[in-house]
Amino acid sequence: MAKIIVQNTPVTVLTVNEQDFISLTDMATAKDGENRSADIIKNWLRNRYTIEFLGTWEIIHNPNFKVVEFDHFRMSAGLPSFVLSATEWIERTNAIGITVKRGRYGGTYAHKDIAFEFGSAISVPFKLYLIEEFQRLKTDELKQLGWSAKRELSKINYRIHTDAIKTHLLPAEITREQASYVYADEADVLNVAMFGKTARQWREENPDLKGNIRDYASINELICLSNMENLNAVFIGQGMPQSERLMKLNQIAIHQMSILESENNGRKLLK
Repeated sequence: MAKIIVQNTPVTVLTVNEQDFISLTDMATAKDGENRSADIIKNWLRNRYTIEFLGTWEIIHNPNFKVVEFDHFRMSAGLPSFVLSATEWIERTNAIGITVKRGRYGGTYAHKDIAFEFGSAISVPFKLYLIEEFQRLKTDELKQLGWSAKRELSKINYRIHTDAIKTHLLPAEITREQASYVYADEADVLNVAMFGKTARQWREENPDLKGNIRDYASINELICLSNMENLNAVFIGQGMPQSERLMKLNQIAIHQMSILESENNGRKLLK
């Protein structure tokens, strides 16, 4: 569940079957207040153009849509006696583009395609602001997804790396405190090879920042670090001295980053 603010009106966005559904109830509140929201939705559903739009959307996206029932509603739409609720539309036609929720986030919700169309019933400016705020929400979600992916990527080879340290660098008998020094020392091998500084040096240079040096790494730097963790585990297994590993990893970091950055720049030029 997420909330967007459209012309000072909070509008709920839910994920239904991996699709974005927007609250028509919240949107209708922007027009005439909460008490009239249900009537606004019903009046919108009475419109012949609305029925045509909803039916066409369902035919495209819903293989189980009951076209015969849709034709019945289409023939009756626009007549003074025609009344249709969202629940009746769903039950009679097996529609999936509109859903009615109960409970805490109760109300009538519609797939974003339909919700944008419903926005016209509120006002043209509202519809445009709705689309703009929804797109901003999706952009923010992608950024968050990218951040999560970066963090997960940095952990992919962590277990391999620490297992190699445990197997080849730790003596048989050692205290936890001593072990932590070894692990931190090896982590700083990667930090120095990649960033040119240890974790402690970075913290001293950035006392106001939360987290650690890797939290502020780019996606390319994290890709490179992930590769280096794997390679360092191999080098440790081969018995390579730390100083030699550091020099080798630094050269690998320079080479890989030059490739990754040049590839990104190439994509930007193509755009």
